[in-house]
Amino acid sequence: MRIILRDLYDWHEPITPENWQKLDDRIRERAADRSWHHSILDRLNVRRTGTEIARRERGQDDDRLQYALEWGFFTRCQWAEFDTALYEIERCWGRSPESPSPIGAGGRPGTERTIRTLEDVHSALRHYVNRIPYGQVLATATHLSTDIDYRMVSDAEMESALSQRSRAGAEERDIYASYINEGFLTALEKRGKEIVFQFSLGAEPLPFETASRLAQRTIGQLAGMIGRHPDLRFQCFLASRHANQSLCTLARELPNFSLAGYWWHNFFPDIIRQVMAERLDMVPTNKQVGFFSDAYCVEWTYAKAILVRKQMAWVLAQKIQQGQYTRDEAQGIARAILFESPQTLLGFVPRPGSPASRVPATSG
Repeated sequence: MRIILRDLYDWHEPITPENWQKLDDRIRERAADRSWHHSILDRLNVRRTGTEIARRERGQDDDRLQYALEWGFFTRCQWAEFDTALYEIERCWGRSPESPSPIGAGGRPGTERTIRTLEDVHSALRHYVNRIPYGQVLATATHLSTDIDYRMVSDAEMESALSQRSRAGAEERDIYASYINEGFLTALEKRGKEIVFQFSLGAEPLPFETASRLAQRTIGQLAGMIGRHPDLRFQCFLASRHANQSLCTLARELPNFSLAGYWWHNFFPDIIRQVMAERLDMVPTNKQVGFFSDAYCVEWTYAKAILVRKQMAWVLAQKIQQGQYTRDEAQGIARAILFESPQTLLGFVPRPGSPASRVPATSG
């Protein structure tokens, strides 16, 4: 917040009951100014930004933005729910892509259709996969909950679990999510050259918001999941500090798996430095993306980019001091994970920008 107020709004004072309205007026003055939003990205030398396709509106910013689809979250647990996977596919069945369900929103809105049979599940999945706007999105993004026991589920098991929906518990929850997820990945793999399966990991629901939590069992099951679909590219946003080393080993061994940024509960300077240093030691630069903002507004992107660049400078300086990199190598690594990897892993296309002497960035 201090970075935003200082750099973008020339505000250097503590916020008090007496002056907050002055600050509010200063921010509101530019809130609807698209040229101001663009100037913030240009100040960072951000050459392309990724966001949800639901934010595309009329495509007026297509020269700056590329898109991912966040729609159905079949493998994200909600607090005290056991049929979330079924509800999520029902919510999308027969409809066009829209924003996903929020976390912990309370009562669920009704759906136009209800899944009762195995054929309903297959029909809803076909609709979902066919409605993905291939060519307009680089990736589909979801969450993998650590509470789910990911395994291969038979048709008979799924049919039996469907009959128990009104009395569903953790066992049925795992069956619904595993079956739908595996069906989705199998179908998506057929379009694997056109899209990346992005997922977040390590943030689990509380009655309100989430906490960082991730089981080792999930990491092993994740490896099996990725290995079963070699023609589909997977990319992870991680919110668990302790799991980074394990995921680095997966990225080393699985050709179709990469890591991106420092997500949610990991977005703190000390954690960013540790995660970044481990990845630079363990994972090739072409298997990692150095920035993911998860920002809800352009000012957040600015502050998070400044914060990450400072941590990157610290990490690279330490490695130069140890003799691990030369200065030129460190600059090349920064360019690789901030600019080149988003292109090769996801298909970002940089817009024309500043001279190559500056280190460009691609933000998410």
